[in-house]
Amino acid sequence: MDKNLLGYKGVKPVFLIVGLLTLVQSMSILLLAKWLAEVISALFAGEPLKEQWATSLLFLLAFLVRHACAMLMSRISYRFAEATGSNMRREMMDKLFQLGPRMVGGRGTGDLVTLVLEGVTKFRTYLEAIIPRMVGMSITPILVLIYIYKMDTASGIILTITMPIIIVFMILIGMTARKQMDRQLKSYRTLSNHFVDSLRGLETLKFLGRSRSHSTSIATVSDRYRSATMRTLRVAFLSSFALDFFTMLSVASVAVSLGLRLVNDQMTLVTGLTILILAPEYFLPVRLVGSDFHATLDGKEAAEAMKSIIDQDEVKAEVVGSNGDQALKSAPKTSEEIFTWHEKSVLTLNDVSVKYEEAGLSSLEAVNLQFKGASKIGIIGESGAGKSTLVDILGGFLHPTSGSITVNGTTVSALTDEAWRKQTSYIPQRPYIFSGTLADNIRFYYPEASMEAVAAAVKATGLSELVATLPNGLDEMIGGGGRSFSGGQEQRVALARALLSSRPIMLLDEPTAHLDIETEYELKETMVPLFEGKLVFLATHRLHWMLDMDVIVVMKQGQVAEIGTHQELLARKGAYYELIGSQLEGIH
Repeated sequence: MDKNLLGYKGVKPVFLIVGLLTLVQSMSILLLAKWLAEVISALFAGEPLKEQWATSLLFLLAFLVRHACAMLMSRISYRFAEATGSNMRREMMDKLFQLGPRMVGGRGTGDLVTLVLEGVTKFRTYLEAIIPRMVGMSITPILVLIYIYKMDTASGIILTITMPIIIVFMILIGMTARKQMDRQLKSYRTLSNHFVDSLRGLETLKFLGRSRSHSTSIATVSDRYRSATMRTLRVAFLSSFALDFFTMLSVASVAVSLGLRLVNDQMTLVTGLTILILAPEYFLPVRLVGSDFHATLDGKEAAEAMKSIIDQDEVKAEVVGSNGDQALKSAPKTSEEIFTWHEKSVLTLNDVSVKYEEAGLSSLEAVNLQFKGASKIGIIGESGAGKSTLVDILGGFLHPTSGSITVNGTTVSALTDEAWRKQTSYIPQRPYIFSGTLADNIRFYYPEASMEAVAAAVKATGLSELVATLPNGLDEMIGGGGRSFSGGQEQRVALARALLSSRPIMLLDEPTAHLDIETEYELKETMVPLFEGKLVFLATHRLHWMLDMDVIVVMKQGQVAEIGTHQELLARKGAYYELIGSQLEGIH
């Protein structure tokens, strides 16, 4: 059983109700075995069938009660699984938004998409099956065994001895199945990521004439998954065969013992029949758990994977203290008061450092920066200099390992608060275009925006000509299954999102790194005017953007090498001057 199972909301009442129903079902099993044995024994003794109608009706009633309890347990488990699965998916999506693009990039888009879609479905199947199975295995065999002991001690001893053997064998095979399932899941994740990456790069592969040769790579990854799946299935089939074999052997041992004593007149027929009917029922819950174990193991694995993401340390922003004359004498500020950005706002990073591994190097080290009101901040440096890490800190996607941040006079441990995220819009290197209309994609940050507002954002970002060529205009389907856009067009959609949201802070992480220079300059003419009146952080290695920045932050090996305006940094002939020389850009 999953160690997290008892931690899900509402699971304890479900276990209680299922436990009561299982108790009623177990009693009905005992009674139907008793009454069925009495009817068969009486008919075997030569009594007329019409005299057995009362006992037969009692048997039928017990039979119906048994299956009614099973149906109720199934419905209760299904509803709980549906509610818990939906809640798990919602928590998963919220967590992915909180952790930001760095986490998604680390896990792989294909893996996460598969986990959110198929993983949740498998998790529901697992929950629906595991609850009645585990409760049934805990109650039914014990009641049946006690009843058999009261009727015949020898049969009870045989059943008592054989049950642990079956359970131990199940555990051994389960451990082997778990290893195979881990390999299969790892192979499946690789296949998912490979598939998504192939789809994303299909146009590039076709342009380079490598689409056919890439099919060999896809076939290799697919074959690994096929092999892992077949190994898992072999273990599952072996487990089912072994479970059925030992169960059959145990029931046969009981039957032989009963038969010998019946021949020697040491037992009545009704007692022997009752025990023989109950012996398979004694093993049935264990057999069901064993058969469902392999069918639901991938659901359990998916649940653990999702739980590990949901429980991942987000480390919420904590208020460290306040600055100013009021200090701590004033009433505590709300998150909105602390993080709302306006013209007079000030953001200060105080000795901020980030280290992903305790024994590793720092991605950021002792960064001290201050930003005010509306200004354009350029963040440049070589690859690995810490630009993206700094953007993740500023966007609230990452919690500093050490140091603090002061916003509007209040010192906090990080910018991960939801109120801060509502102030920011983020444009990554490759914006995600989801399957939907163009208007819906632009409304990403502001779903309730009117069509007029969307049209205004489209015009401001230079998408009007494109929209005029679309058959359905703003209602044209784009993304997966719809019309595909070029890299520059996707960036304009992302820019329209940011503009429509009217959020005062904009973060851009290498937004034009994958574009050709002509497209980049064309996009730049659209973007720069839209930066006015906002606090903009632009991380890039393209130095021509720096001419339009108010302040330039030069990063080098996780530290701030220098900061200033374009002309100031040129005059210093330091790290910024060296970057210009290394890129051979004619910037003056």
